[in-house]
Amino acid sequence: MATLRPSPNFAPIKAKRAFEAVCEQIRREVALGTLKPGDRLPPEREFAEQLGVSRTAIREAMRSLENAGIVQCQQGMGGSAFIRERDSMAVTQAVGDMVMLGQIPSHSVTEVRIILTEQAIRMACERATEEDFMAIERDIDRAEQLTVRGDFTRRNTYITEFYRILAQATHNQVMVMLVESLSELTRTLLAKASPVPRSDVIGVRRNVLKLMRARDADGAVREMRAHLERLHRLLEAQD
Repeated sequence: MATLRPSPNFAPIKAKRAFEAVCEQIRREVALGTLKPGDRLPPEREFAEQLGVSRTAIREAMRSLENAGIVQCQQGMGGSAFIRERDSMAVTQAVGDMVMLGQIPSHSVTEVRIILTEQAIRMACERATEEDFMAIERDIDRAEQLTVRGDFTRRNTYITEFYRILAQATHNQVMVMLVESLSELTRTLLAKASPVPRSDVIGVRRNVLKLMRARDADGAVREMRAHLERLHRLLEAQD
């Protein structure tokens, strides 16, 4: 039998900036768990009447929440929106915009990425299962095959995917989201810098995996740090 859960408790709004109050109520219900990923919000007209605000306020709120990665608006559904699955896209977009606008230097992204990757390796050394290690190994094997073929466009997909799989081995969803976000940003920045594909990437990753399987966190961190610092210096020179 399905477990019943409370319905969202939306209340009429009395505020000058009504759309902000709409956002606040939806965020609150998501935090309380009464709104979950996949749940559909009321149609625009109905929602506006329920909250006592204009349809414009509802549209502004949905636009703001969509930009924040909380809802996904769909056309042809009477103006309805759905609560999104949690992912890293909102973080990636927000930080990426600031980098592109020059508000954050690109080397700041790689600097934090080094710190985060090191922590991910340490957590994975403590928590990863052999299945996690096998997933990492399959990614390395695929990247190596594409390197041999000279298919560097497809290879780059697996090069970036490596970090997501590594983060998954920590069994911490927040770590996965942060690593995904920083890896995607770094991939974009490196594409603009147009570095020559490194020939030592596969060897470095196999060494890191070997050390992780031995639960040698310090050794794995040293190996990965040396590799990531080279990328960091490349982007630092571009700023």
